[in-house]
Amino acid sequence: MKILAVGDIVGNSGINELKSKLNAIKKEKNIDFCIVNGENAAEGMGLTEKNFHSILDAGADVITMGNHTWGKKEIFKFINQPQIIRPANYPEGVVGKGYNTYNCKGKNIGVINLIGRVDINILSENPFIKVNKIINKIQNETDIIIIDFHAEATAEKIAMGNYVDGKVTAVFGTHTHVQTADEKILPKGTAYITDIGMTGPKNSVIGMDIAVSIKRFETTLPEKYKIAEGDAIFNAAIFDIDDETNKAIGVERIYLG
Repeated sequence: MKILAVGDIVGNSGINELKSKLNAIKKEKNIDFCIVNGENAAEGMGLTEKNFHSILDAGADVITMGNHTWGKKEIFKFINQPQIIRPANYPEGVVGKGYNTYNCKGKNIGVINLIGRVDINILSENPFIKVNKIINKIQNETDIIIIDFHAEATAEKIAMGNYVDGKVTAVFGTHTHVQTADEKILPKGTAYITDIGMTGPKNSVIGMDIAVSIKRFETTLPEKYKIAEGDAIFNAAIFDIDDETNKAIGVERIYLG
């Protein structure tokens, strides 16, 4: 089985790139299941109902979120749909699900979304303690477990990968919008990559207009961000999973654009 994880969709540029590339990639690479991080789809912050349906129509099976989960109020209309999950370590009682199980070709695939706590200004539970509880709860009901860890610090992501090594099939990082070249199979068999990157404007500062971003750094004034224009990139990773053992046997980065 092959599972594709697509990096943070940034604005309409990212959605359009997803629409134009995803089906061809799925066909070429024999993809069985697709996870897309959509927390930046609504012009950089949040997810609208239109974005939600556009990403699913493009070929995603599940949409994960992150620190901008509540960026658009209308998410409360569809947050309980099974095709979307938000960080599982948000405080107890928050609407939506932090993980879900999906059936694909006779396999039960558990997808968990987590958010980091280092340099992210979001009130959340400890992701390490939380993920351990979830894994213990679903491990006997799932064949494959995939984690999207939406975190800023590379150290926190690498620590998470090693923390769950051997307990889950794969861990991929999102949030920084910069693809890392450290894809690997960890010692106990879990596939890992620190960040799969983004799908959105190529000539940009993590998806945002370059001039505006530089002005913010140069002056420290609160210049309003705007999505960059022009060509787009498509960032993702493919996890190749053995059908007999349900263990990862390969990781392939994708960078198009």
